[in-house]
Amino acid sequence: MATYAIGDIQGCFDELQQLLQRINFDPAKDQLWFTGDLVNRGPKSLETVRFVKSLGDRAITVLGNHDLHMLAVAEGHLKYSKNDNFQPLIEADDGPELLRWLRHQPLLHHDAKLGYTMIHAGLAPQWDLSLAQACAAEVEAVLQGDDYVDFLQNMYGNKPKRWKGKLEGIKRLRFITNCFSRMRYLEPDGALEFHHKGAPGSQPEGLIPWFEHPERRSRDLKVIIGHWSTLGLMTDGSLFALDTGCLWGGTLTAYCLESGESIAYNCPGCRSPKE
Repeated sequence: MATYAIGDIQGCFDELQQLLQRINFDPAKDQLWFTGDLVNRGPKSLETVRFVKSLGDRAITVLGNHDLHMLAVAEGHLKYSKNDNFQPLIEADDGPELLRWLRHQPLLHHDAKLGYTMIHAGLAPQWDLSLAQACAAEVEAVLQGDDYVDFLQNMYGNKPKRWKGKLEGIKRLRFITNCFSRMRYLEPDGALEFHHKGAPGSQPEGLIPWFEHPERRSRDLKVIIGHWSTLGLMTDGSLFALDTGCLWGGTLTAYCLESGESIAYNCPGCRSPKE
C-alpha cells in the first residue's frame, strides 16, 4: 500500500492517467492525495473531477483557488474569463452532483499517522495545526451549508490582509480562504501579498515566502502544497511543494509519502505561461 500526493492537475486528465500508470497506481490498495486545483485551463476538467470523485475514499483532495473560482462561476457570481475552461463540467448532466461533491471537500487534510498536512497554498504565520484546522473547519462548514451561495458571492477580495483572532463574519472567512487557496508571499508583519508569483529571489525586497516567515508557528509540520508552480519541486523535510507546472509544459509530480520518492511525468503543456 502506498500514498501518493500529486500536484495541481488543472484539467490535465490525460497527463494524470499517464502519471498513474508510471507509479503503478492500484485503487484497491493505494491512496491519492491531490493538492487542489483539479480544474480549469487544461482541456478536461470534467473528466478529472469525475475520475477523482469515482475513487471514493481512495482519493483525498483539498480545495484550490481554481476550484473555488469554478464554484463561484457556477452560481452566477462571476463571468467566465477568457482562460476558464470548465464550462463542460458546469453544463454536464452530472454537473450539479460534481459541483456539490467538490464544495464538500476540505481546505486542510491532516494525517497524524503518516505525519503530513496537506493544503493548497499556505498557512498564516500565527496558526499552529490546531488553529489552522479550526479555521479550515469554519469555511468548510459554510461551503457545505445552506449559506454557501452568499459566501461564494462575497469571498473575493484582498482584505483583510492580517490575521486577528477577533475577525468576524465574511472578513474572517475571506482571510482564511485567501490563506488556504491564494497566499504565496507575506510582508514582514505577516500581511498577505498577492501580486508576486515568481520564485523566491525574484520578489521585491521585504517580501517573505510564507513558509520562511520567522514567526511561523507551523514549522513543526510536514506541509504538502500546490499552487506555486514557479517554486518547482521542493521536498526539504518540512515543505513539500508539488505543483511543477504540468499545465505550462513542466511535469506532473507524485510524491510517495511512505518512501519519500518523487515520480514525474513530462507534460506537453496545454497553455503558455503568458496566457
